[in-house]
Amino acid sequence: MELIKYTVNTGEENMKTDSYLLEEAIRTKRSAPVFRLYGWKPKCISLGRNQKDLFFNDVEIDVVRRLTGGRALLHDDEVTYSCVIPVSAIPGGESVIESYKYISGILINFFGTLGISLEYGVNKRISTHYDYCMLLSTGADVCYRGKKIIGSAQFRKEGYILQHGSILFGYDKKLLETLFNEEVKGITTVREILPDLSKEDFITKLEAFISEL
Repeated sequence: MELIKYTVNTGEENMKTDSYLLEEAIRTKRSAPVFRLYGWKPKCISLGRNQKDLFFNDVEIDVVRRLTGGRALLHDDEVTYSCVIPVSAIPGGESVIESYKYISGILINFFGTLGISLEYGVNKRISTHYDYCMLLSTGADVCYRGKKIIGSAQFRKEGYILQHGSILFGYDKKLLETLFNEEVKGITTVREILPDLSKEDFITKLEAFISEL
């Protein structure tokens, strides 16, 4: 697996890079997965591929659209990942659920090295009132003691998968509730679980783990 180490970029740059990695994998018929880590500056909202446009009148903030589905995400105090991988490289990869479990399992195994046991999310009935993706629970999510900590989404094209997601390191509750007019609940963060671990150390450990795969 090829690792692209953590960088911080604008929302537009991040989405262009993910799109390029997918298209390049298709063009070259790449067999090895690519795993990329990144952050966002300035903070940014990404909208799902087919999500309706949202307007945030009270806060000036960057907005981009993702290739992947799902609903809006605020990218702020997090570590974002993307993985481009051939469907054929995943056992049972034609199954969306199996492919989510395979890729998200990498992160679950990493957290295990930190002494943290995560589990896959449980599909729950989705209320259309929620525009903020992290408030929804699906089988594509990863949770800690029932609270969502990683949200992921996929896009498939010509035998390849682009999966990316947000690993919540922390979050600004007030900003989220202002942006989405929703009560923020049912989520947790790396900072809450491991208060003595800095984001820099977390990223270093994650990069080392991915590099060994």
